Amino acid sequence: MTRRGTAEAHAVLHQAAAHCLTYPDDAFWSNLPLVRRAVPQLREFTDFAAEAGPGKLAAHYVRVFDFKNRHSLYLSWWRDGDTRRRGMTLVHFKEVYREHGLEFTGEELPDFLPAVLEFTAQAGTALLQEYRPGLELLRLALTDHGTPYAGVLDAVCSTLPGPSPKDRAEAHALARGGPPREDVGLEPFGAARLLPVLTGENS
Repeated sequence: MTRRGTAEAHAVLHQAAAHCLTYPDDAFWSNLPLVRRAVPQLREFTDFAAEAGPGKLAAHYVRVFDFKNRHSLYLSWWRDGDTRRRGMTLVHFKEVYREHGLEFTGEELPDFLPAVLEFTAQAGTALLQEYRPGLELLRLALTDHGTPYAGVLDAVCSTLPGPSPKDRAEAHALARGGPPREDVGLEPFGAARLLPVLTGENS
């Protein structure tokens, strides 16, 4: 696969992963067949979702993501916790979006992982790489929990340069040393967006 072909495949995967990590409402179920066909890397999760059905999947989502912060989908939490620094980090996310001609909208915070994945599908993976230690810690926490949502994080992390940490110690070491980077951005591909949380002239 060419470099551009790989970039396009990663963009599609990020869009699909954003969809999978949102609460399973009517829009989720409407787009699930498309995700299942388009992104085989997410088949473990999409098969689980299809078999579980709306009621069971919604209950599972709440159990996994809505209690405490053990599986927080907010990337700044993994770096800053509930400290004053987090406010500045959230401002940084908004500034990055604006640099690419996008304005964050919606009820969620700008570091909400599905929103970040929607952005990286258009603008390249630099923002995910910057917060990769938290992304990997979330992946490890979901793996330990035994939820199929871990497979979604596995797929996302596989699109980033370098190997994923094998355990929390390696993830914390990654946080200290900084993740491997590829600074080449991706041009927007114009693919149909699945989660319209970012709007602007490039959306």
